[in-house]
Amino acid sequence: MRTKPEKSKDDIELTATQNSALIYKIAYSYTKNSAEAEDILQDVLIAYMTSTTKYTDDEHKKAWLIRVTINECKKHFRRLKYQLLYDKTTIPIDAPADHSDVTCAVMELPAKYRIVIHLYYYEQLSVREIGAVLNIKENTVMSLLHRARKKIKKLMEEADEHKPISPDAK
Repeated sequence: MRTKPEKSKDDIELTATQNSALIYKIAYSYTKNSAEAEDILQDVLIAYMTSTTKYTDDEHKKAWLIRVTINECKKHFRRLKYQLLYDKTTIPIDAPADHSDVTCAVMELPAKYRIVIHLYYYEQLSVREIGAVLNIKENTVMSLLHRARKKIKKLMEEADEHKPISPDAK
């Protein structure tokens, strides 16, 4: 039986305020759907409120929240896979809020590349921190970043080839 968590209401509100954007962005980067990302955000915050984990500092808490977010996303996809197999429902995918070519290219990447790109560039975590959060070696993080950059470059080049030439261009 779980004991009652020792988190104050103020601590919960502060953590939610400080980390909601981070959790949402990671969840959105996995799901590509704002409603699904909001559901995952809610699940992660509930997990935080009910968790009895003791955090050594804010970085430890942030790493814990990222790890739980990723696990919730994986759980979401397991449920989604089950739904698709048995319910035959379609799941809508939102367009990214930022419609830049780079953002669109990042959103086309497989999840394993998208998450390291997001953590490195958007959340500004170091390679070491990403490795710790994802439970993978630093060299693996560097390889994933390298491959992701190559894929983004290729997607950007393909997008440039398909763009119509404007009459202003010389």
